[in-house]
Amino acid sequence: MLYLVATPIGNMGDISARALDVLANTGVLACEDTRRTRALFSHHGLAWPARVISYREHAEFTGGRKVVSALQSGDDVVLCSDGGMPSISDPGYRVVNMALEEGLEVTVLPGASAVETGLAVSGLSTSSYTFKGFPPRKPGPLRRFFEEERESAHTIVLFESPFRIVKTMTAALEVLGDRKCAVCFELTKLHERVHRGYLTEVIEALGRDPLKGEITAVLAGNNPKFARS
Repeated sequence: MLYLVATPIGNMGDISARALDVLANTGVLACEDTRRTRALFSHHGLAWPARVISYREHAEFTGGRKVVSALQSGDDVVLCSDGGMPSISDPGYRVVNMALEEGLEVTVLPGASAVETGLAVSGLSTSSYTFKGFPPRKPGPLRRFFEEERESAHTIVLFESPFRIVKTMTAALEVLGDRKCAVCFELTKLHERVHRGYLTEVIEALGRDPLKGEITAVLAGNNPKFARS
């Protein structure tokens, strides 16, 4: 069995008892960064697995073959990312496809996710949403990134770097108009903070923020009650 295990996005306590039990008893662990994952094991007093497979974004095929080989040998394999749910803007979906193509079993242990956490704390509509991952860096593709969603009523969720968040929110304002949004820093961590308001207000607030930490941004969909002219 291939287990996809959600791990904390910040607060080490945000992990299920079921996930801890699976992590404690796995013989084969596939993860992005052994330092991050080892810290989680240490925090919860778990023994480090006998075998660890590196499974990173730019080497998913190589790592995936090792995972599939272990599964075919009769081992259970636990896959976790640095934080959150594997496959959701983190490595994972390729090895899931590889395992399924070989007729192997896959299951998910749900848990923390910056997507749902940011959406819930934003105060914006949660009835439907589109998760867009990380936006492009260049101006043209960035503008098209938002143009694709201009007429959609779905709430938009994305990740961004503190070095680019002002540029990205400014592009959103230019394309989408002055909609309500929430820019969330360091969710579940000690310095968690959320800037809420219309894009013009939030962009101004970001100018006074130290702009450090991981960011989840949430933007209202195309609905008059979330926009102003």
